[in-house]
Amino acid sequence: MRPPITETGARGYALREVRRWRHGAVEVATDRVAEEVPVALLYNDAPHVVMMATPCDLDDFALGFSLSEAVIGQARELEGVSRHDLLEGIELRLRVPAARAAALDARRRNLTGRSGCGLCGAQVLEDALRQPPPVGDGPRITPAALQRALAELHERQPLNLATGATHAAAWARVDGELVLVREDVGRHNALDKLIGALARAGADLHGGFLVVTSRASYEMVQKAATLGVGLLAAISAPTALAIQLAETTGLTLVGFARREGHVVYSGPQRIVATAAEPVP
Repeated sequence: MRPPITETGARGYALREVRRWRHGAVEVATDRVAEEVPVALLYNDAPHVVMMATPCDLDDFALGFSLSEAVIGQARELEGVSRHDLLEGIELRLRVPAARAAALDARRRNLTGRSGCGLCGAQVLEDALRQPPPVGDGPRITPAALQRALAELHERQPLNLATGATHAAAWARVDGELVLVREDVGRHNALDKLIGALARAGADLHGGFLVVTSRASYEMVQKAATLGVGLLAAISAPTALAIQLAETTGLTLVGFARREGHVVYSGPQRIVATAAEPVP
């Protein structure tokens, strides 16, 4: 038997030898398989969380997670990130102001993340159900803009096209043009990577909207609202708790965003029939 092909790289997938059955016949082929490794985040040398993630765009992930989890309030508060590749996985050592580190310690978070997780390991209810402030007015978009974003997103997922195993999160302008896309095996990780990339680019998070290739869980809405994003569109369904949080923060939540239509669960005022005419 030949040894397995183990080529990996920044592209986020590995090559593996497989036996593919089709139409009653079998062939030996090389398949692209999404990578998933433990990524530990340490703040000022104190362990905080371990996430199962695709090891691409980890600088974006570190910044985005720090912002969306309210560890820091501004990108400039992340003073440094160093990556350490270990036998067990990857460590990201983050430096934040001492006051932020002390506040984080007071929250007593010790999370263990998985690619399908929600609010993994939060020790108290206050941590799990952290309430972001209201998101503000936010943008207004047309259904055509949403459709444009969805169509572009389908073509902007190279890792998923290669492996069929990853989620994507994208940032679109009001007209639906995609600005940035990030991918990961975990839907939360993909969103955090995107948030980090947007923060690095100095993007105006009140002047566009998010599109994600997953269901809209409570945590996805929580992350978006924490950054003041006014509109989140998900390809799949939301949860009842996600809708409740969207309503209390004023976020527009769209589910089942597909080519044939979409469902608005909260904040319908931001989906307009034309540039000036609100939908009834």
